[in-house]
Amino acid sequence: MKEFLEKTAWPMNPPVPYSLFHILFVAIGLITVVLLAYYTNRSINNRKLPLLLFFCGVVLAATEVWKQLFLYYVVNEQTYNWWYFPFQLCSLPMYFCLIIPFTPGKSNKTILCTFMQDFNLLGGIMALAEPSGLFHPYWFLTLHGLIWHLLLIYIALVIAFSRYSDVSLKGFARTLPLFLICCIIASIINRTAKPLGQADMFYISPYYPSAQIVFHEIALQYGIPAGNGVYLIATCFGGFLFHSIFNRVHLRSDRTVL
Repeated sequence: MKEFLEKTAWPMNPPVPYSLFHILFVAIGLITVVLLAYYTNRSINNRKLPLLLFFCGVVLAATEVWKQLFLYYVVNEQTYNWWYFPFQLCSLPMYFCLIIPFTPGKSNKTILCTFMQDFNLLGGIMALAEPSGLFHPYWFLTLHGLIWHLLLIYIALVIAFSRYSDVSLKGFARTLPLFLICCIIASIINRTAKPLGQADMFYISPYYPSAQIVFHEIALQYGIPAGNGVYLIATCFGGFLFHSIFNRVHLRSDRTVL
């Protein structure tokens, strides 16, 4: 296993954020996923959407397994680094896409899709806009991070274009308990992993200032709980902002049809 993984360890000089590589890759990637999401929506019906999302989940899970093995065997010399445990906000689509075909009830499927439409579109865009955590001294590791977040945007847009989400205010409110549950799980992981290593799931560790810009400074100045609280509020506001945009787009589309 280690020998195979070492063959994929193609070294590179980590790109600089907002370098030509970063700007071109993101620009071409965004155009590609928007067009792909648009044409995907035209070619499949809503009954096939859960299967498409499941396939996306399989792709995410397979690449995440490679990433975890690569980090363990090649980067960290067979020591597990809890910083990379896959339970960040941008990791959730991997789990949700895998379970959505088996989720009972259309209402529950709609909640999962609305969550991915709002919060993971936010996470994908923000990670690509501030990509310092995505750039590594290995080609495949860097490409994994960039393509992963482009795929999150694709998933969110496919859901939005297909109208499989609930863009009403009530639809967004119904995603908040799910967000809270995920925050609780992230907090449990952060506390449980403390004796084993540094874990910062959802960037709300009670032990370290947030790794996110702006919120890191808030944590340093006003304390970690304040930084984490402001970060979670800002995340909910960002998700609501995208939700409101899709709400307006759907309303205008409905008026045009009428």
